[in-house]
Amino acid sequence: MRENYIFEYLDEQKFKKCERSVKKYNMFAFKKLVFDFYPKMKEGKFLGEKVSENPDKNTISYELTLPADDLFTKVHGEIVLHYDVYTNKNIILLKTIEPEDLFLEGHATELGAYKGVMISKENADKDMFKINLLDLLNK
Repeated sequence: MRENYIFEYLDEQKFKKCERSVKKYNMFAFKKLVFDFYPKMKEGKFLGEKVSENPDKNTISYELTLPADDLFTKVHGEIVLHYDVYTNKNIILLKTIEPEDLFLEGHATELGAYKGVMISKENADKDMFKINLLDLLNK
């Protein structure tokens, strides 16, 4: 019988903040992550793109793209889970969820929305410009 993998965190507080922001601002991605991707990963089915491998440390690094709205992806980029697998210890090290800066800002303060897409308070003008530009291109 194969052993299940367990989750460890590079920085648990920061990761949990990002995870809660994903839950708040993109519920579909959060549900897929928690109810579909995590159980498969624990069973040893590693999802996403293999980024690198370190045979000395017995680690494999992965990037898993989570589902997101097209407009969100065009404005902020894809939601990507970064994790490492320690094959000899049956450990999955959850590192971060990108765009980390946006999710950490969303955890600290309530983010606004513009035309249905959340915008960063730090880069509000830039985000609104991207949304308006994409809106004009779609017409």
